[in-house]
Amino acid sequence: MTNLAPPQPAPLPLTGVRILSLSLNLPGPAALQRLRQMGATCLKLEPPAPATSTGTGVESGITGDPMSLYSPAAYRVLHDGIEVQTINLKTDAGQAALHTELAQADVLITSFRPSALTKLGLDWATLHPRYPKLNMVAIFGAPGVLADLPGHDLTYVAENDLITGLDLPATLYADMGGALMASEAVLQTLLLRRQSGHGSFMEVALSDAAAHLALPRSWGATLPGTLLGGGHAGYRVYACLDGRVALAALEPHFAQSLCRVMGLAWRGLDMMLEESIHQAVAQFVAGHTREALEALAGEHDIPLHTLC
Repeated sequence: MTNLAPPQPAPLPLTGVRILSLSLNLPGPAALQRLRQMGATCLKLEPPAPATSTGTGVESGITGDPMSLYSPAAYRVLHDGIEVQTINLKTDAGQAALHTELAQADVLITSFRPSALTKLGLDWATLHPRYPKLNMVAIFGAPGVLADLPGHDLTYVAENDLITGLDLPATLYADMGGALMASEAVLQTLLLRRQSGHGSFMEVALSDAAAHLALPRSWGATLPGTLLGGGHAGYRVYACLDGRVALAALEPHFAQSLCRVMGLAWRGLDMMLEESIHQAVAQFVAGHTREALEALAGEHDIPLHTLC
């Protein structure tokens, strides 16, 4: 019997790094959670909870972060292991508490518009002379002169042609892509500080995150009829007896395995573009259950995932 080595704990490269976040909603908190998972000590400062008809809103679990209202489950997951404090930055006491934390922080994450940062005295031109070793990652909706314009995940996804018909996207692509870019920016600022000895500023635009996710479409790689856009018979979603199947037999060796299972003679990759092959795959899949298709995929090394 083989002795398996016990699983090793995940590396914590940010141990000893202190992150201060003022960011609300999804991108900033999602980035902060990733940084915590890398070992950083994370503190989030939130505004007071909004008043409700029953009082402060705290009783119902609503905080100063709108995400606690939009999705309480998401808020709980995003703030697991994160220290959260309530501070009103519009008061002298709140400003004093903020600057106490800034003096100890390695990185500040914000998600205010540039004009709001200036009003709060949190713009880089004001902060950097006071805290020369502090890094700052500012999450904006759009880059540069567009950063003060209103927008949201839905608008940034829409402007990059990632919405079909009247259906909402399956997830919050710009927000989650922006979270990845923000955590990456934090790592960049820490590396730059190691090189230069002083803090640096980086901005992350959610519209840029959406544009990055949309690159395959902008290249034409996923447009209808292309190999990745339904033109390849082995790379499509098909109906089966009790649901659907996402079939991804794209590379020639996968496509050849699929044809072998179906009893079709392999004639090269071009055959997968033929309408008759599309019909043959659709008919084959339609005659099988999800369980049977999963078994065939496992036995013949075919990329496949079944859906209800």
